[in-house]
Amino acid sequence: MHPLSKEKMKGIYELPLIELIHKAAEIHRKNFDVKQVQISSLVSIKTGGCPEDCAYCPQSAKYNTEIKIHKLIEPEELKANIEYAKKHGISRICLGAAWREVRNNRDFDKVIEMVTMITNEDLEVCATFGMIEEEQARKLAEAGLYAYNHNLDTSEAYYDKIISTRNYSDRLKTLNNVRKAGLTICSGGIIGMGESAEDRISMLYTLHLLQPHPESVPINTLVPVKGTPLEDQPKISVWELVRMIATTRIVLPQSMVRLSAGRLELSTEAQALCFIAGANSIFAGDKLLTTPNNDFNKDKQMFDLLGLQPKPSVHQKIAEYNRN
Repeated sequence: MHPLSKEKMKGIYELPLIELIHKAAEIHRKNFDVKQVQISSLVSIKTGGCPEDCAYCPQSAKYNTEIKIHKLIEPEELKANIEYAKKHGISRICLGAAWREVRNNRDFDKVIEMVTMITNEDLEVCATFGMIEEEQARKLAEAGLYAYNHNLDTSEAYYDKIISTRNYSDRLKTLNNVRKAGLTICSGGIIGMGESAEDRISMLYTLHLLQPHPESVPINTLVPVKGTPLEDQPKISVWELVRMIATTRIVLPQSMVRLSAGRLELSTEAQALCFIAGANSIFAGDKLLTTPNNDFNKDKQMFDLLGLQPKPSVHQKIAEYNRN
């Protein structure tokens, strides 16, 4: 696929909504089994105390939120999460640690052990640990890590309105290190932080220029948390979310588009529209790191109603292929 111009992308984003959804649905059907939605689980393995000042994040040490800080969990503590995942059709476990960057220490050794544990259960493992060097990413890949998440969050132009403790080039450098280490990339952003439509388009344009495209693109809507600078930010409409998902599906046709934070506020009808527009992954469980998420039983009811099936992990697909 030849890169689109930003002007062309803007034209896609501004299409009449019905036309945009129809176009996105066609592209989705060409590239994926539309009945399959990947279910992921996000586990906070180290919570709070982060030195960054991301305006949306309750885990920042700079803000007075109700988050309880806890140090890195022990690898053994993940066993319950692994069993839960296997029981409920979750094929991807994402490990999140409130670090600014990965450091070569005993905690990193524990993380390596966690990644190996999960991979050995034929589940995909994604990690989000902040900035990372190529050699560190390579060690995680050797342990079995499948993907590394590092969101752009927003456009380069709006970035300093949200974060001052790092810059946009730091984000892109981490993604480059991840790619060079042979890992798949998970990178998306958050809408509803006061950014413009132009900012949303610019963020997608940056992701679109990455070659190859990110294999996974989370689209989050802001969950305002008391004590953070964005606590009073008004909620965006579901139509803005659907427009963003549909545009993402069109300009990143082979990426998994993840309906992520903010899903708790969506009705079943709104989520169905997001799936029609090209979303094909959700997070399950009662929390996304520290913010509330949808109840698993309600998600199962939604899957049954819409005729959706949990998408198996790449490891499960390989195992099935070898058995046959």
